[in-house]
Amino acid sequence: MKSVEIKYTNLFINNEFVPAKSGKTFEVINPATLEKLADVAEAEEADVDSAVLAARKAFHRNSAWRKLDPSGRSQLINKLADLIERDQEILSTIETMEVGKPLIESKYSVGLAVQVLRHYAAWCDKFFGETCPAPGNLISMTRKEPVGVVGQIIPWNGPITMLGWKWGPALAAGCTIVLKPAEDTPLGALHIASLVLEAGFPPGVINVVPGYGRTAGAAIASHMDINKVAFTGSIPTGKLIMAAAANSNLKRVTLELGGKSPLVVCEDFDLDKAAEISYRGIFANAGQICVAPSRVFVHESIHDAFLEKLVAKAKSRKVGNPLETGIEQGPQVNEAMFKRVINYIEIGKTEGAKLVAGGKPLDKKGYFIEPTVFADVTDSMRIAKEEIFGPVLCVLKYKTMDEVIDRANNTHFGLASGILTNDINKAMTYASAIESGLVWVNGYMSMSLSSPFGGYKQSGIGRELGRYGLENYLETKTITINISPAI
Repeated sequence: MKSVEIKYTNLFINNEFVPAKSGKTFEVINPATLEKLADVAEAEEADVDSAVLAARKAFHRNSAWRKLDPSGRSQLINKLADLIERDQEILSTIETMEVGKPLIESKYSVGLAVQVLRHYAAWCDKFFGETCPAPGNLISMTRKEPVGVVGQIIPWNGPITMLGWKWGPALAAGCTIVLKPAEDTPLGALHIASLVLEAGFPPGVINVVPGYGRTAGAAIASHMDINKVAFTGSIPTGKLIMAAAANSNLKRVTLELGGKSPLVVCEDFDLDKAAEISYRGIFANAGQICVAPSRVFVHESIHDAFLEKLVAKAKSRKVGNPLETGIEQGPQVNEAMFKRVINYIEIGKTEGAKLVAGGKPLDKKGYFIEPTVFADVTDSMRIAKEEIFGPVLCVLKYKTMDEVIDRANNTHFGLASGILTNDINKAMTYASAIESGLVWVNGYMSMSLSSPFGGYKQSGIGRELGRYGLENYLETKTITINISPAI
């Protein structure tokens, strides 16, 4: 078991690490040991103002950042990716200590951030305007320009991955950034801020302001000099951010807000594979993943056999300190999430669902909960309707494809979904009819960085990744030229 030294705990504004103007700090706790990792500077409105001012200066038309050609931006983004990759061991250990996810998952998260940054480094010179048909002596054309200063608020469950997803397209477009990491997990972002300095980004291009949502987050959402805000997190907070954006300067908003994702297991699919896919999908990162398949619909003809295999896997899962070798599941990120999950487990039992695996906290220091499986779940139960965001799986029976599609769609969420079948007709029927932004067939959570990521309904607005994510950071300007006729 190992840990790393925490070197960076101050705000990062205008290429300098500085304390909060108020002098306030907040504690960051390791959820596996309940030990304090660091005291981190707490940004408030005045600090956000300073960060926005630095970002605004860096975005000025005559700034070093704006004068960089696309290849220059690409080189800087690639340099940052190289430095993150160099420090992958440090960063993955920090993420494991902050979030509580096993080290192998944290290494994947850091690696994914590197891939996304490199992906967008290649986009810097690949977005174009166009000429448009125009009458008479007019020439009409469009020009793609960066939207401006962007505020980005990222969650605690995958902080380094989400940093890459947010920074990549913003930097490729030529925007400047004010990032607020979650208060539970600011340390990885602050370490990467030191790499921004090492990479040679001009002052003010990237700023990192750890703090609480009610202060720093609210200041970003309502700031009159921020042109766009991007947020990943809960629906209630997303609604507050959207309202604040509307009530301030009507800034652009993109939101990714979680889900209650269905996975349909058909009778023609291999049971061992189905149990493995379901198991890995729901219990990764202790169930703290927005796309986790928390509702698994199983055809009635194979339900009992499937459930037996799934329960055996859940009961054998190794839960403990995620820095230890062989651990498959760590703790919930904090006490509030721990209590939330335990409360939902009690709700499930009270509602009449059958607890067939787990359901208890571990008798050890830290916020550990057993992998939990409920059977005999009905659609009307709260555990089947509400996002738990923990290691809790609801297994439901179904009879027909029409029935299961309607039941899967009966939710205000619409982020992700999946189907396991060897019948292409069933697969395409489901994929076409399901109301979600992501559909996986015969797998779950596989990724293509060129493909858009985002949700239907209350699971979000806008898309991330690929050219779809880039478009959210670009304005389209129309230029019309009146050509005088030759004399």
